[in-house]
Amino acid sequence: MKSMIAGVAVVAGALFAAAPAISQDKELNLYSARHYQTDEALYADFTRTTGIRINRIEAGDEAILERLRNEGANSPADVILLVDAARLWKAEVEGLFQPVKSAVLQERVPAFLRSKDDGKGSQWFGFSTRARVIVYNKKAIRPENVRNYQDLASPALKGQVCTRSGAHPYMLSLIGAVSEHLGEAEAEKWARGVVANFARSPRGGDTDQIRAVATGECGVALTNTYYFVRMMRSDKPADREAVDKVGIVMPNQSGWGTHVNVSGGGVARHAPNRAAAVKFLEYLAGDSAQAYFAGGNNEWPVVKSAAAKNPELDSLGEFKVDQLPIGSIGRSQVTAAKIIDRAGWR
Repeated sequence: MKSMIAGVAVVAGALFAAAPAISQDKELNLYSARHYQTDEALYADFTRTTGIRINRIEAGDEAILERLRNEGANSPADVILLVDAARLWKAEVEGLFQPVKSAVLQERVPAFLRSKDDGKGSQWFGFSTRARVIVYNKKAIRPENVRNYQDLASPALKGQVCTRSGAHPYMLSLIGAVSEHLGEAEAEKWARGVVANFARSPRGGDTDQIRAVATGECGVALTNTYYFVRMMRSDKPADREAVDKVGIVMPNQSGWGTHVNVSGGGVARHAPNRAAAVKFLEYLAGDSAQAYFAGGNNEWPVVKSAAAKNPELDSLGEFKVDQLPIGSIGRSQVTAAKIIDRAGWR
């Protein structure tokens, strides 16, 4: 799989080089880890409204980061889009972004969903959010017993918990957030309790966890909301039947709130088309692009004024969001990695 991704990246890079020369800032070189077909409409709308052509490379987050490291100052990348706070933080600490001072972005993107402004601007901005929630088998589990992330470590759930690998960035971000709230020692105690409750060894993605809960292999599991809503909107009867068998809980509503993560990006450190790059980021914070995120990939807009137009997403309702800064969640992945190693959450 890695070789296939690398191959695609090389071909796309060759296309960059072969493209006809056009005026500066009338093109944009985008490195994106977002692999959602619905984003095509978003990119087309940006070009239609601005006249700026997008040259795009799509690959996994790690493949994109490795490519940027190898290219160094010769990188043609203008904008980098990544999925998950841990990856955005990693790109920031490796110096792959440059600061952006934009009144539009500061006004529209909440402070806790962007990197800290050091006076020169923020390194990256979140443009859509997804919540990490608990799903439960309606026949086997009472929802009042899984109201909080901490409940997953309760002895009452022995042999009932399924998750994906703790080493996955989605899990590292959640475990990191728990460590920020509880402290490292208590977070490790919690992680050990979750591991003790495993129904099986961690495997698969979030959709696999939902299906395992529906079949009764597990009583409860963790998933990102956009996977759940995707199954709600699926034209496959098996997906809709699975969703009907599970309930969903927005955890920690009486405490710190439900953990959310972001898909976001920033201007690449050596961007040759910086003005176009900033314009693209500002476009992503606009109402039309924000509506694309919600309608196309079942993610919540970061801008509250944007119309989601997604009844299934809306059906999840309003909930208290954890206001922990996304940047601190990214930093805490180092602690989270130590916790999963010691707890055996692999």
